[in-house]
Parts: sequence; C-alpha cells; structure tokens
Amino acid sequence: MSADHGTAGGGFTAVVLAAGKGTRMRSDRPKVLHALANRSMLGHVLAAVQEAGAARLAVVVEPGRADVADEVARMAPGASTHPQAERLGTAHAVLAARDALEGEEARERADVLVAFGDTPLITAETYARLRAPLRAGAAVAVLAFEAADPTGYGRVLTENGRVVAIREEKDASEAERAVRLSNAGLMALSGTHALSLLGRIGNDNANREYYLTDAVALAVADGLSVAVVNVAEDEALGVNDRVQLSVAEATIQARLRRAAQLGGATLVAPETVFLSADTVIGRDVTVEPHCVFGPGVVVGDGCVIRAFSHLHDARLMEGADIGPHVRLRGGAVLEAGVHLGNFVEVKNATLRAGAKASHLTYLGDAEVGAGANIGAGTITCNYDGVSKHRTVIGAGAFIGSNSALVAPVTVGDGALVGAGSVITRDVPAEALALARGRQTTREGAARVLRETLKAAKASKDGKRG
Repeated sequence: MSADHGTAGGGFTAVVLAAGKGTRMRSDRPKVLHALANRSMLGHVLAAVQEAGAARLAVVVEPGRADVADEVARMAPGASTHPQAERLGTAHAVLAARDALEGEEARERADVLVAFGDTPLITAETYARLRAPLRAGAAVAVLAFEAADPTGYGRVLTENGRVVAIREEKDASEAERAVRLSNAGLMALSGTHALSLLGRIGNDNANREYYLTDAVALAVADGLSVAVVNVAEDEALGVNDRVQLSVAEATIQARLRRAAQLGGATLVAPETVFLSADTVIGRDVTVEPHCVFGPGVVVGDGCVIRAFSHLHDARLMEGADIGPHVRLRGGAVLEAGVHLGNFVEVKNATLRAGAKASHLTYLGDAEVGAGANIGAGTITCNYDGVSKHRTVIGAGAFIGSNSALVAPVTVGDGALVGAGSVITRDVPAEALALARGRQTTREGAARVLRETLKAAKASKDGKRG
C-alpha cells in the first residue's frame, strides 16, 4: 500500500462497506462488482483508499460471497474481510469489522476512515482531505456536498459554522429538510474516539437502524470537534441502479481521457474513446475516433491508434501504427515501428520491430520476426480442435497474400511464401515455398459453360410454366 497522502502521522485503517445486495441493479451480481472502466466499483474504492495511505483495510461483505472476497484479495492483498449477517444500519456495518479496530496494533494506526463500495468516484485526494481535520484535533470529519436537490439525502446541520448533527430525511423537521448541505456518507473518526462513539450509537429513529451519522451528535455532546469537508456533488455519487452506473461511467471516462490528454496524448474525438482504469498511454500518441481500450493495455510513445480499433491485454512499443479496424487480443505485443492496417487481428502473438501486416490478416499464437511482411488475407491456423499451436515467422520473411500457415510451423528468416499457399511444413531460411494446385486453363470453356447453364435454366423454367 502506498505512503500516507499528505496528512501528518502514519497510515489509517479504512473500513469499506460492501455488503449491500443492490436489488435495484436487477442483477445476480453483487452491486459492488459492477464495473466502471473495466474495474469493479469496489476495486475503484480499494485502489483510492490505498493510494490515500491506508495502512490497514477491512472490508465488510455479505456472508458467503466468495466473489466479493476474491475481488478484495485481488485488488488489496492483505485486506481482511468481515461478514455482516444482519443489515441494521451503517454503524452496525462498521462494527462488523470491530476486530480490525480493536487491539494495540489497530490503536497505533489511530484514525478510521469509513468508505462505501458503491461510491466509486471519490478520489484518493478527497479521502486524504477527509482525514486531514483529525490531524488538527477533530474527533469526527464528515464528507458533504451542496445538493442541487437534497431530496433523499441526510442533512448536515450546523450552528455558528460548527457541525452539530446529521439528520436522515425521515427524521428531519421541515426546516432541516430545507438545508441543502447533504451527507455524502463517508466519515473519518479519530482512533482515540472511534470505538467509543460507534459503540454508543443507538437505533431510536424511524427505521430502527444504527446510523453511522449519529456519531456526530454524540461527539458534539461530548464536547468534541466535528469537521465538515466539502466535495463536488458528482464525485459523491452513490450507484444504486444501472442509470446511475452509466452516469458514473461517464465521469470516470472523462477523468481518464483528461489524464491521457494532459499526459501528452492526442484524442481526436475524446468523447468517442473508451479507456480502462489501468490503460497506460504514452506521450505523442494519437488516438483516432471510436477506439476502445480494454484492461491491460500499454501504449508506448509516438504510437498511432486509428479509428474503430479495439485493444485488450496488449502492449504497443514506441512508434507502432495500427488500424483502422484493428483488434488486439490477449497477449498481443507489438514492438517498435510495427504497422498493422485495416481489419487485422492479433492474439497471443509478438510482432518484432518493423514487422507489417497491412490488411485482412489473423495472427494468433505466433511470433513474427523483425521486418517481416505479412500479405493480405494471411492467417495462422493455430487451433486443431483440441490444442493451440504456434507459428514462427522469421525476420525479413515475406508471406504472400491469401496464405494459410498451418501450425505448428516455422518460416525461416528471409524466406518467401508464394501467394495462395497452404504451408504445412517448415520453410528453411531464404527458401521459396509454393503450396497450391497447378492452374489449368481451357480456351473457350467459359462460353460453353455459360451456354450450358442458360439452356438448363430455360428448360427448368419451361417445365414450371
């Protein structure tokens, strides 16, 4: 986990609440596993709190959800998971992770930051800002935003500039409901006071639930300081259904596009380019319209990605030029200066520096040597119905158009394969290989054949009449 993000003191304990069923998503998949930019919402939250400096991560999950536990292990190795059998409110959920908050080791980490697995747009910088007031002596810090329409949100109530309570809408008076400063849900608690405040929260409210927000009123009653940290409303978006998921996706994409552009890439039509959370794009890269970057893509400096290309788990080195309509699948590696033209697909294959496949080509489970030229319509026949096999094409080799290379097979350095060949045996270096049937030409046969076919058709039509 990364170092502390700009606040005094050591790292903190982050408790991430991820046990909600998300029934409004209308899905068999847990809500927190729905993806934004090809990373789960929970994954975004775990990444952000780690970047903000969390020294310990505790994730509260629904019992029996191995899929959620697996995502936690993948995104935050070493994080602990804590089942929440009953759903009795947010404070009850936080205390499901009591084991992570108790003991000398936890007390040494001091502060506790509560995050939500379905609030994926909160940045590491915002998490760090939320914790900062604790280092200045506050017992509690709450995240809040000025809502355009506060309906449905808890209200952050202040007196003389100090936070005095957070009131859920069902429990709020008419005057309190008019307040626009709304609770984003996230909270930071000083390690000195966290367990004491959490343990005293009751359920005397309309829903008979234990609200985390009641920690504010308890702290105020104890004479402790409560701080409020403001955040933009769109960053505080919680995702409860597919409509909100799409809104969050648009926000994430806008961030990723902006980061790519500020990093030195040109996106010709940014709104048409879709990136993944882990996409890496170098300087002086040009991305034309309608390109999609799936997970695991790294694009080196000076590359050109032409329109309507789709990349997934691929690495492009400096100066590669691909597209339009190129598809790169898992394990595709293009070294410096590789050129792929329209309608080329590459899967689990490495193309060495300067290799070219200008159009209508499939290269799967292959290695293509430096400077090799792959003609139009060439395919590597890599699957025999049971197993995948590898094709090796040497440096400087020339593969003629419409050739099929039946793996496992090797074409040596500098070899030439004639157009239309089906290559089933290895071709030595500098050899010429031709593997096609001998052409037969019969003068005048085309005219005879057409006349025969016309007569047959006329006879057939006459019988129908």
